[in-house]
Amino acid sequence: MKMKKEKVKSKKKIVPESDSEYGSSDEELQEAFAKGLLKPGLNSIIEAEKKVRKNNVAQLKKKTEEMKLKLAWLERLDIVNPPAPLAPELALQMQDTEDRRMRLAKGNRKLPQYKPGEDPVVNDFKRETMFHRQAQAAVVDGISRIKKFGIPTIRPDDYFAEMVKTDEHMHKIRENLARKQHAAQRSEKVRQLRQQRKVGKQMQIEATLKKHAEKKKMLDEVKKYRKGIRKDLDFLDDKKKPGSRGQSDKVNSRGKKGMERTRMKNSKFGFGGKKRGSKLNTRESAADVSEWKRPSKFPTKGGKVKKMARKAARPGKNKRVSMKARRN
Repeated sequence: MKMKKEKVKSKKKIVPESDSEYGSSDEELQEAFAKGLLKPGLNSIIEAEKKVRKNNVAQLKKKTEEMKLKLAWLERLDIVNPPAPLAPELALQMQDTEDRRMRLAKGNRKLPQYKPGEDPVVNDFKRETMFHRQAQAAVVDGISRIKKFGIPTIRPDDYFAEMVKTDEHMHKIRENLARKQHAAQRSEKVRQLRQQRKVGKQMQIEATLKKHAEKKKMLDEVKKYRKGIRKDLDFLDDKKKPGSRGQSDKVNSRGKKGMERTRMKNSKFGFGGKKRGSKLNTRESAADVSEWKRPSKFPTKGGKVKKMARKAARPGKNKRVSMKARRN
């Protein structure tokens, strides 16, 4: 029993009077603070010791030498060299980018204002350019060193290496690219057709307007001629010029058969003028019997008289009744 009591006593936790009375939870502490039972001086600020960082260059170099592999250069292929010279066009592009960024920021208050050489966009571009120049110089120097050892750097023509991606995957990629190309060609064709339709419609509108303008001009000239302002009919000859769409162009475009057909129509109907009542008889044409011929009794074909077929007469009623009874 004594042993148990001692164990229980050892497990007891000594709590300060303030904590034991009000507890250590947040709600209890807030209640004590509201009642004014918490007094200053119970909490103290402990300043943590600041760690002093040391740049021990000698120890760092020593560790680097310990970690460094003592291998030949062909096994390591490491190169330390300055970057390649900057191309003039690239330097000009960088300068133009910096000037453009400064102009945009100068006239816009919403954009941050940077001093020359502090723009992060331009600095990122310069940093990427520096990486590229460093890699370029390393490649040039490395290839020259490898060639001195007589090691080939170009893959031979008969070299076969299995691709990382399967043929099935590459086939899907090829189909996807072909589908995209076909869609692009189709959209381009639709765009061209739409453009051609617009151009054709515009040309049709222009041709219609031109036709109306020519017609209006012709009517104006006819009105002038009727009123006596104009004495000649030269404006009618303008339609028959080789460059215009007159009767001569229509005749020439049809060929020999078209010319013959046009000539027959001209001889029959004339070139214009009054059409209504042109075929009516006059006193002279009605009295002219020079072209009249006496009709024959029977129509002829090839100089022979054609026999006319006589229709059989219908039998009488008694005859029809007797014929019907005989049939039954």
